[in-house]
Amino acid sequence: MSQHIQHHHQAQYVHYTGPPGVQLQPQQQIHTNVGIAPQDTTRQQHVQQQQHVHIQPQPQVYQQPPQQSIAPSTSAASGSGSATTGPIVATGDWTKDLVHLAKTAELKKHALTLQLHTAHILSAHASLEQKSKTIQDIKEQKNRLESERTKLLNALREINEDRDKVEIAEATMSREFVYSSSPISYHVANITLACRCEELRLKITQLTDGEYAIAKRDVDRLRQDLGQQPLPSLQSTMDEKSAQYLQARRLAGSTPDTSQFQSASAPNARRQTKRSAATGEGTSDDQDSQGASKRPRGRPKGSRNKKAG
Repeated sequence: MSQHIQHHHQAQYVHYTGPPGVQLQPQQQIHTNVGIAPQDTTRQQHVQQQQHVHIQPQPQVYQQPPQQSIAPSTSAASGSGSATTGPIVATGDWTKDLVHLAKTAELKKHALTLQLHTAHILSAHASLEQKSKTIQDIKEQKNRLESERTKLLNALREINEDRDKVEIAEATMSREFVYSSSPISYHVANITLACRCEELRLKITQLTDGEYAIAKRDVDRLRQDLGQQPLPSLQSTMDEKSAQYLQARRLAGSTPDTSQFQSASAPNARRQTKRSAATGEGTSDDQDSQGASKRPRGRPKGSRNKKAG
């Protein structure tokens, strides 16, 4: 009988929760009565007490743990009699996912804005560098122009000084002509100098158009045959000589030499003195020369009264 009772010992059950999202109905414990003969009444009570003692802690085993997913009330009410699969419900972290997605979208938006501002800043930096370079070039050009202006102003000042010296020399020469001779001899000397200048100009023109031109053509032709550059023109040579002369005068600081003009005016004064001695008009000429020395321009003082007398 003991073997028969051990063979029909009640088995224990383990609760299976099933896959997530599916709610299973709690299993009902089925107690089965063990068939015992009438004569083993005491043994049957002992077995029932053992079963009672053994089954007492089973409510903790069969207790269903709390599930993480919360089923809607409608599915709990309608699915009590069936074990079919219900709709998929959202897990408990869906709020965190939504917050993460919102922050990701905002991050992308701000990243695009930052890239746009970065492009604008780089473009502005490039424009600033280009403008700075242009301003630097303009400043360098301005400095060069200022240097050239200073040089030209210095050259103009030197030219004005030379012009003033020439004017002073011319005035001195004019006074020497007036002191050394009468007004008539002064005009005669001026006419003589004008004639000489005209003769020199005519001679220069003849040489330039005649012998000089022929010789220059021959020289240029020969230099061209030899593979050399032609000679510079006469005007460029004269300009170069004039510049060298002015530069030498400027460096030396000398004044024009009036010795040639004095030597040219001396014979005229001697001829005028001899002519006045022969005609007996020396005193009047002396008075006229003294008056002319005081008044270098215009008609001599007292000449009209003498002619009238």
